[in-house]
Amino acid sequence: MEKPSAPSCERNREPILAVLREHFADRRAVLEIGSGTGQHAVFFAAALPQLEWQASERAENLPGIRAWLDEAALPNTPAPIEFDINGAWPARRFDAVFGANILHIMSWAEDQRLYAGLPGILSEDAKLVLYGAFNYGGKFTSESNAAFDAWLKERGALQGIRDFEAVDALAQAAGLRLLEDRAMPSHNRGLVWQRARSS
Repeated sequence: MEKPSAPSCERNREPILAVLREHFADRRAVLEIGSGTGQHAVFFAAALPQLEWQASERAENLPGIRAWLDEAALPNTPAPIEFDINGAWPARRFDAVFGANILHIMSWAEDQRLYAGLPGILSEDAKLVLYGAFNYGGKFTSESNAAFDAWLKERGALQGIRDFEAVDALAQAAGLRLLEDRAMPSHNRGLVWQRARSS
């Protein structure tokens, strides 16, 4: 099959990799939630060979991801797994979780479900890195983000750019503390949380 391609993956992969090189340097197993086309999985797994990069997606997107993984034939990319926030969660734990542009394409109820489920798959000191657009203080950070939000809502009424403060509150409720909020190109952010060790 012809491999699916998202131009945004080519544009944002280097800035995201800079965040992952820093925060995933001592990690061993990462779950990518919403792997999309599979482009990120191949690029990041090749750049971070110490990581087992587990791609995951809804069933209809798995063939495209497999096409990318099969072509790259990397030793640290197992077969992608089916994962829908509303269904069964993986039965193992990871010390890292990554997602790019996932919160704004899910409903807020699904965003809540995501954070509520994370403690069940995260090891004690696991890190979560999310990339995407966020609002601050209930306001868009750029005109382009406002236009993007309007486009999202045309595609699905429950989609939209999320407020950072609300998302961070979900993370805190899940036992995660914010480590970094990094400015990224095109008015995006790289958010990094870590699960607190139990005493």
